Amino acid sequence: MNVHQGLNRRMLLGAAVGMLILPRHARALEPPTGDVILTVGGAVQNTNGDGAARFDLAMLEALPKASFKTSSPWFQQETLFEGAWLASLLEAVGAEGTSMSAKAINDYAVDIPLEDARLNKALLAYKVDGEYMPVRNKGPLWIIYDFDSSVTLRSEIYYTRSIWQLNSLTIS
Repeated sequence: MNVHQGLNRRMLLGAAVGMLILPRHARALEPPTGDVILTVGGAVQNTNGDGAARFDLAMLEALPKASFKTSSPWFQQETLFEGAWLASLLEAVGAEGTSMSAKAINDYAVDIPLEDARLNKALLAYKVDGEYMPVRNKGPLWIIYDFDSSVTLRSEIYYTRSIWQLNSLTIS
């Protein structure tokens, strides 16, 4: 029996008992109940509709929380960023690949290596200085780095990867 026959047999068995059986490495994510603020598509294993993972704010807040305070080119003083590690989001969707294309509401787009999430501890921020970010203030989401943690991060490469008004990621 090949992989497809095994999967089809498991799906038929699941249908017979009223369940959907997904491949062992994939799992369905709960659907969002609020407004979708982030869509993750491309090479992802865990989705909640149409081959993509859609997240509302509550779903993102359910990921392990993370924060740091850092200086940046966009603020005059150190700023507290709160959210979830980008690596936690990528794990939740079962991302497979080496890169992601991040796109903002204003159509700004940047490619980010997936290793940034792990090696440079990129944060998917939804709060700045304790406040949720409205669209007019770089929200609702911002991929940001702790620029004070490494001289390497204080460069144009990482400043351009710090995308605010983020609304989609495509994994490849």
